[in-house]
Amino acid sequence: MPELPEVEVLRRDLDREVVGKKIKAIEVNGLRSVRRHKTKKAFISRLEGRKITKVERRGKYLVLSLDGTDALVVHLGMSGRLLRAKSAREKLPKHTHVVITFTQGGQLRFVDPRTFGEVFVAEVDEIDSQVEELAHLGIDPLETTMSWDHFGRLVADRRCRLKAMLMDQKFLAGIGNVYSDEILFAAGLRFDREATLSPTRRSGVSTAPSPRSSRTP
Repeated sequence: MPELPEVEVLRRDLDREVVGKKIKAIEVNGLRSVRRHKTKKAFISRLEGRKITKVERRGKYLVLSLDGTDALVVHLGMSGRLLRAKSAREKLPKHTHVVITFTQGGQLRFVDPRTFGEVFVAEVDEIDSQVEELAHLGIDPLETTMSWDHFGRLVADRRCRLKAMLMDQKFLAGIGNVYSDEILFAAGLRFDREATLSPTRRSGVSTAPSPRSSRTP
């Protein structure tokens, strides 16, 4: 399942590859991947002829800003991928649901075997109202710099288990089932341990202990 690291790598690739390109044509196979739109035409009409101006990541969502007030929003779900093709002559992978062809040549293809992912167009100012998860995103681990003390205070305000805390998008944006397990394994902490940090003092400075010093047998 793509989570924050994979989505961020994809964002950086798209920032290099598609920013400044103009959308010539859109092909949609089925409505499942564009389900927020009533028809294929409603989705296609808001993209054709538009230029991609910026690529951002919000949690596990990609937001491709377009000239004007709209943005193309992509959520990869459990099995989604965005693949670039140099030419339309390249064979379409199985489970390709959306194909974006650029006037400068090349394509961007949304491939999703399990179809839990989605792509949709929305006005930038309305994205939060359409995706509840994005309206209340928490800390972005790649964008937010904070002290250990600050993080400790945030944890102290919560009453839940460690894994549930890490996966809560209102607390940490972008971390899901896979990386929460990896984080806890690396720290030597049980998934069902209560999320607590005890402050300590060293040389008059309040700090929080390393997770490794708080292991549960």
